[in-house]
Parts: sequence; structure tokens; C-alpha cells
Amino acid sequence: MFDKLQSAFWKALTPDLVPDEPKLATATETLLPANVVEALGGAKNLTSQQRVAITRVRVQLCNAEQLDEPAWQAPDMPAVMVLGKGVVHVLTPVEVPLAETG
Repeated sequence: MFDKLQSAFWKALTPDLVPDEPKLATATETLLPANVVEALGGAKNLTSQQRVAITRVRVQLCNAEQLDEPAWQAPDMPAVMVLGKGVVHVLTPVEVPLAETG
């Protein structure tokens, strides 16, 4: 009961950050621009993608070894946080257009 009340409270305060159900993007749809997907090792290396905030996308990778470290140094690339176990958070500014979660 408390969890439902707490969830409703946070959803009222931040409706765009607390979804009713977590939406995971499949391999065919992406939340990231093409150059970011390539730097992550290509579309086949992405297991799942989930928007966790307005400026953050959580990506589960099949193989973390396929990350292209030099590609992340380009000026047009967003910041990335490698969390371990194949999980990566891609931090993007609000101005960067991302694909619609539809």
C-alpha cells in the first residue's frame, strides 16, 4: 500500500520521470542516435534500452568489450558511464534530439 502511495506521489511531482510501466526498446527501435549506437558496438550489441531520466538512457550490452572508446572522445558524442556487467548509461543534453519512445 505504501509503495503505491509513494509511486503516485512521485508520479504527480515528476510525471515524465515515473512511468506507469518501464518501457524497454527492442533491438529494432532505438532511443539513441546512430553514431552513439555504433560507438556502443552496433545495434546487435544492444540487448535493451530504457530511458531512466530526461537526459539518461540505460543500455544493456551483450559484450562490453565492443565499446569503441576512441569514438566517445569526439566532440559530438554524449557522455557515457560504464557501470559494469554490460550496463552503460548514456548522458545526453536536453538539446540533443533522441528518437521518440512511441
